[in-house]
Amino acid sequence: MLLSGVAAVAAAAWGVSIVAPAQAETAAGEHPTELTGIDRERAYDSDAHAESAQTATSVCDAQRLKAAKAKNPALEIVIPPEFDRQFPSLAACESHDLAWDEEAEGPMQPIPFSHAHHAGLYEIECLYCHSGTDRSHAAGMPSVELCMGCHANFPKEYDELEGIQILKQHWEEKTPVQWEQIHRLPEHVQFRHNRHISAGLDCNTCHGSAAEPVEEAHKLRLVPDTKWWAYGLPTQKLEMGWCIKCHRQEGASQDCLTCHY
Repeated sequence: MLLSGVAAVAAAAWGVSIVAPAQAETAAGEHPTELTGIDRERAYDSDAHAESAQTATSVCDAQRLKAAKAKNPALEIVIPPEFDRQFPSLAACESHDLAWDEEAEGPMQPIPFSHAHHAGLYEIECLYCHSGTDRSHAAGMPSVELCMGCHANFPKEYDELEGIQILKQHWEEKTPVQWEQIHRLPEHVQFRHNRHISAGLDCNTCHGSAAEPVEEAHKLRLVPDTKWWAYGLPTQKLEMGWCIKCHRQEGASQDCLTCHY
């Protein structure tokens, strides 16, 4: 599935600032003086005109301003030659920022990894990064070496992204990335990934949904199974009632020792 076509934004970590559009006002009726990162993008999602020409302060900022001008030709922009480059791409800048969106649900990760960019845009299979999941109980996380197997071959201009800088620092220091866990099970519950994959279960059954598939998620969270609200059944994934519901549907064992051993 392709990455959704929202306009690119400069990562908040870059410290990008911009004079707010004339029409963007605070609750008190005053014009905010500066916007950064995603707030800057959201302000320019409207048809508002900036008070003055906007000058790019990074390559990602230039990509965002070009996208904004494509939507609003009246917007005046200035792209300094050093920032008028092809890489990092518009999609990479966008994904980098959205994966670190503090307003989005889900834990903040040490690296702004976007599944929409990797599994969606580039169609990387889940088992490529989470290798061995079809043969073991746990899914596991990709090693820094696996990540660098791809990123070492990317144009050096991508090093301007803070997430790539962090990844390469782990590579140089030979330290693992301490990812924040999203899906948790009680200690007395066993979930065998290999059995579920062998049974043909799609990853989105537990890690996403038809409405919010992993391939479209920039920032991962535990997605509730809302289609069962109408029946008064459990909707929070990974709760016992939710697991039992699926086992009943699929004709799988409901014996206690299937999951508790």
